[in-house]
Amino acid sequence: MNTHQSQINSKWLFKASFIALIATSFAFVTRFAVLADWGRQFNLSSTQMGEIGGAGVWPFAISIILFSLVVDRIGYGTAMVFAFICHIAYGVMAVFWAPNANPDQAYAILFGASVILALGNGTVEAVINPVVATMFDRDKTKWLNILHAGWPAGLVGAGLMTMAMGGADWRYKVGLIFIPALIYGVMIYKQKWPVQERVAAGVSYMEMLREFGILASLLVIPIIIRQIAVVFNLPLSTEIILDVALIFAFAYSIWPEKETIAQSKLSSSLGSPMLFILMLIMMPLATTEIGTDGWITALMEKAMGDIGLPAVTVLVYTSAIMMVLRFYAGPIIHRFKPLGLLIISSGVAAVGLFLLSKSTGMTILFVATFYGLGKTFFWPTMLGVVSEQCPKGGALTLNAIGGMGMLAVGVLGMPFIGSLQDNASSELLMEKNPTIYSQIVVEKDGIFGEYNAIDQDKKTELSNENQSTVNMIVDEARHGALAYMAIFPVIMLFSYLGLNFYFKSKGGYEQKILKTNQANP
Repeated sequence: MNTHQSQINSKWLFKASFIALIATSFAFVTRFAVLADWGRQFNLSSTQMGEIGGAGVWPFAISIILFSLVVDRIGYGTAMVFAFICHIAYGVMAVFWAPNANPDQAYAILFGASVILALGNGTVEAVINPVVATMFDRDKTKWLNILHAGWPAGLVGAGLMTMAMGGADWRYKVGLIFIPALIYGVMIYKQKWPVQERVAAGVSYMEMLREFGILASLLVIPIIIRQIAVVFNLPLSTEIILDVALIFAFAYSIWPEKETIAQSKLSSSLGSPMLFILMLIMMPLATTEIGTDGWITALMEKAMGDIGLPAVTVLVYTSAIMMVLRFYAGPIIHRFKPLGLLIISSGVAAVGLFLLSKSTGMTILFVATFYGLGKTFFWPTMLGVVSEQCPKGGALTLNAIGGMGMLAVGVLGMPFIGSLQDNASSELLMEKNPTIYSQIVVEKDGIFGEYNAIDQDKKTELSNENQSTVNMIVDEARHGALAYMAIFPVIMLFSYLGLNFYFKSKGGYEQKILKTNQANP
């Protein structure tokens, strides 16, 4: 071990990274808890509240990927200072500046604060994943699972605090961000950070880009541009031009000048086929884990209400389960290996979603718990597999798959879920009440083609009795449509089985190890 690496306090940096992740989830919980309060105090429209909510999400996913391109060069310590400044700036802007501004200025301030927060959150993810994978390079999946227990831990902590605050001023709730932010800010002060394993092994920046390669760019670039096009309302022609131009520019930048005996110019530029496959799997994974959360939470909230508990109890309950399980991921991963754990998790999640579509009353809580067991290990274990199989890609490949998952949910997953719910509601309404169906259902175009949906304006013109009938039918249809969502974990199940057979044919799943270049500082 070189002198620099021996000066690093790995356990201290891990704890700081854990608390930094808690800060991101604190902000997530408190922002959405007070969004309605912002709307009332600053006279914001539903559209404006939606824009503020979105501003805290899409820059987060994009910044994870973009920061990964430069984080090794600017240094992990510098990047974490930037994240700390972003978290503090968000708190100051939201808590102290916005309340003293007029409504028009308040909207701009809150929107800007949300973007700054998202950049800070993205930077945290861009740093802590490769740092932990480097510090614990012989047990990556275990420690990435423990690290990502910080997200549900923050949800539990912030959820309980906001519950305890009740109807207190929203500024106190938003101000909770200062607690974890100041703690990790103090913890990272004057700390030495590790040299990422790619850099320590002497793998060049160009080799990192080629490990990512043209194949991965075919997935990542279009989905980033799609998100930007949605936010800034870009025409389809502009979107396509940007996609083609950026993909060709990236391919040109990594195209080698000479062929080698081992690889042609094309094969060395395509990137890791394994990374490409894992990125494809990440799309249904992210949709299963994140996309169904709001759907299932709505079902559980009704069950919680029946026993007199507040809606936020759902978030605290499910997050607590995830937190505990991730803390004890080590023995489970050791027993089943990463792919074995992902196979089991996919099967459990698929069965859980199907059973949820058939459950009622308090049974929903039991089945949702079962489903929660399935999805707990998805995200951090996938990060671990990518880091173990594509180490030459360094921070880029590790963080790109996380950013890809976040973007896939917003760009593809949520629209698919929405059209699925709309079609299910329309079909059941047609079956149970064709008269009302003919009055309020219209045909619409979406990213997945044409679909039928209930026109909310026409619905309000119905009598109160008919509106209640429609609401009951919609609830029943959306509940039953959860069964269709099981297709995503089923796709994952067969994908992981295929990967498992592939590795068995190669002698079994083994982590790829980069040998450290002792000449590195």
